[in-house]
Amino acid sequence: MARGAIAFARQHIGDHWLIFWENPETGELRMSGRLLNDRRVLIVEDEFLVTVVLEAAVLEAGASVVRLAASTVDALALIEAETFDVALLDARLDEEPATAVAEALDARGVPFVFHSGYGPEHLPSSHRHRTLLRKPSLSSTVIQALHEAMK
Repeated sequence: MARGAIAFARQHIGDHWLIFWENPETGELRMSGRLLNDRRVLIVEDEFLVTVVLEAAVLEAGASVVRLAASTVDALALIEAETFDVALLDARLDEEPATAVAEALDARGVPFVFHSGYGPEHLPSSHRHRTLLRKPSLSSTVIQALHEAMK
């Protein structure tokens, strides 16, 4: 395609239309309709395979930055050092409640969603009002919940 020409395509995914186009100035391919476009996302999860799947889904949904933490210590260090738009938090990290991480996110005004194999009774009592996704969750459900948490 000649430089300066605009190419686009559209695709229906679930209940969203995605529109792809080429930036005529840079040749960069862009996509609209990505629910986490240009967002900074923190994923706090201690199960490696779950983390890999979640990271891929969040990047595909348009996140510009994805940081991963597998422990409370790592998560607290990232929360202290960086700014996030939203976070996904396993309710238990290494069999311990993730209360300190939830409190740190809340203190900084970062919306977050719990992702756990445990029920709501295992969430920190001050955060039981937050969205809880039960594992296993579809990637699309996780992305939608993160998007909703930012509203």
